[in-house]
Amino acid sequence: VFHEPDERYWVGVGATRSRKYLVIELGSNITSETRLLEAGDPTGEFAVVWPREDGVEYDVEHVVVGTQDRLLIVHNRDAVNFELVSVAASDPLGERRVILAHNPEVRLEGVEAFRDFVAIEYRREGLTRLAVAMVPRNGGRYEDTPHELHFNEELFAVGLAGNPEWGQKTIRLGYTSFVTPSTVYDYVVEEDELRMLKQQPVLGRFDPALYTQRREWATAPDGTRVPISLVYRTDLVTPGEPAPTLLYGYGSYEASMDPSFGIARLSLLDRGIVFAIAHVRGGGELGRLWYENGKKLHKRNTFTDFIACAKHLIDRDVTASDRLVAEGGSAGGLLMGAVANLAPQLFSGILAEVPFVDPLTSILDPSLPLTVIEWDEWGDPLHDEEVYFYMKGYSPLENVHDTHYPRILAVTSINDTRVLYVEPAKWVAKLREVGADALLKTEMAAGHGGVSGRYSAWRERAFNYAWVIDALGAHPSGE
Repeated sequence: VFHEPDERYWVGVGATRSRKYLVIELGSNITSETRLLEAGDPTGEFAVVWPREDGVEYDVEHVVVGTQDRLLIVHNRDAVNFELVSVAASDPLGERRVILAHNPEVRLEGVEAFRDFVAIEYRREGLTRLAVAMVPRNGGRYEDTPHELHFNEELFAVGLAGNPEWGQKTIRLGYTSFVTPSTVYDYVVEEDELRMLKQQPVLGRFDPALYTQRREWATAPDGTRVPISLVYRTDLVTPGEPAPTLLYGYGSYEASMDPSFGIARLSLLDRGIVFAIAHVRGGGELGRLWYENGKKLHKRNTFTDFIACAKHLIDRDVTASDRLVAEGGSAGGLLMGAVANLAPQLFSGILAEVPFVDPLTSILDPSLPLTVIEWDEWGDPLHDEEVYFYMKGYSPLENVHDTHYPRILAVTSINDTRVLYVEPAKWVAKLREVGADALLKTEMAAGHGGVSGRYSAWRERAFNYAWVIDALGAHPSGE
């Protein structure tokens, strides 16, 4: 039985798509290691592909070039946005052939290898991209530039989905946007053709032509340009006339808040409400440095980016401070608590879902199941004085003060083991001490992801949206 003693690491086991190798993958938030064993020798010893090196992440795919077994490795050693190299499976520490060199403007997110082609996922200009390269059959190099799939919307999200077969001729992918329901395609590689297999049904009279989605850019205090994605119903929002707006943000763990379709969100859009996402630092939309500059001792950038986005929307008359609600959950709930302290005057309401608003107390306690793992994200305040005082300076609970806060709704769950319910409970109590209109809603049969069951989830979302609509002052009935 394989055992990893370092509690910062996750461990997973599987096989390459070719079934040639068994794979053990180990990874912390910032470091990874892969071990391979030929499936035909199951009692043999797993061999390390590249020994772990602190801060170096890599993923391995098996490909056959001519008759030679090779490994495609996506890694970030001296390549902050990752690069793709090829090595001999028999000698992974030997010669590296660079397939896709590091590009500071493109975040390479992964490859999936098949018998005849390789699918490549990456980000450019804040959006996901997908390309295909043919596997050379003569033992040579990848000569051709990968062919990128193009879509005719300004904002969208695309990614691979469910491709288990080594010899398949098509690539299964998922596609969505703010105005396009989740769609499943097969891409026929040899014919360069997309075939739609299924699209999420939308009941009622949904017409995507009624809605507009677009991108704007705010400027942060340090001069960094921060993207904002917006969607609204064209006939209900007049340019230059401030509209009620819900501004969503997250900004942690390199998680990207990509444009996606939401049926429940239509109830907001059809009331003339603008929905916007602030793609703040700490996420991964603009590459690895976008993440690095929003974590640990750079965490404040996440908060000031969000505030800059709110000011931008107000200054451009997209909205006004008396009709702007902010929303975020979990680590995004920490963002909500921070901006409530830093810029309460910008918002008419703040919706904080399972909010991580007492981070210092939690990250100081290594007995909690996620704390040691989380030190790679937030820093280690238990052993680093600078981290301790930095976190204390932005922790929402620690920095509640006597000011005029907007209306606040904190939603938590009694069985949440990621963010204990005591965090928002203490936060709301402290907000009330300074006179804030703060409401705490505690789900008594739910966890970090909310209630279970389709209808219960709809009721939970309906409650939150009803509060948002009231805090925005939007018309309760809409069209």
